[in-house]
Amino acid sequence: MIQIQSLSCQYGDKTVLDTITLELTQARVGIVGRNGSGKSTLARAFSGLIRPEQGRILINGIDVLNDRKSSLSAVGILFQNPDHQIIFPTVEEEISFGLRQLGHSKADASTKTDETLANFGKSDWAKRPVSTLSQGQRHLVCLMSVLAMAPSVIILDEPFSGLDIPTTRALQKRLNQLDQTLIHITHDPAMIADYDRVLWIEGGKIIADGAPETVLPEYLRVMEADDAGAHL
Repeated sequence: MIQIQSLSCQYGDKTVLDTITLELTQARVGIVGRNGSGKSTLARAFSGLIRPEQGRILINGIDVLNDRKSSLSAVGILFQNPDHQIIFPTVEEEISFGLRQLGHSKADASTKTDETLANFGKSDWAKRPVSTLSQGQRHLVCLMSVLAMAPSVIILDEPFSGLDIPTTRALQKRLNQLDQTLIHITHDPAMIADYDRVLWIEGGKIIADGAPETVLPEYLRVMEADDAGAHL
């Protein structure tokens, strides 16, 4: 259960999210919208990474904006650029960090890190410098780091941007196998065509909310019309 109550965010004089109220119970929720519509701001608010001017976000009853420690086990996020997420030089240090933030001992965090790497068939990555990994491999490190913390909700903020097709398909397959609730923010409607629910956000407001077969065709129609007009 995800509850968003009267959420508003501003950057300077610009309102980026405008009094959004939502209740999400579906396992797979997609969010679309053009650049600057408020999608990434909503993702960061979901994760407790920014403080809005007003409103609350509850995930299974946890106030992610005011209970930071509990929110770490409630929600995780995968950014568009893994280099904005990774802060430690080796893979095992990166995965262990979140576990230590949750309160695990150094030994327990090390054990859980080893288990996470083994589950992905990447035990040989433990001591590997993150700088030697490809973009897709760094995305996988971020995913492993999030999953090690066992959140109930994972926010995907354009996680496939800049990746080649084989890497995108491999990561998408991993994500599709997860039990966690996924909130997927994307420019590509094909990525969320089989989701349970799609939100279309424009100007900081939800302007459409429903099944993908209802929301996405109209979204594509508007985007294609805007694209045609831009080339006149």
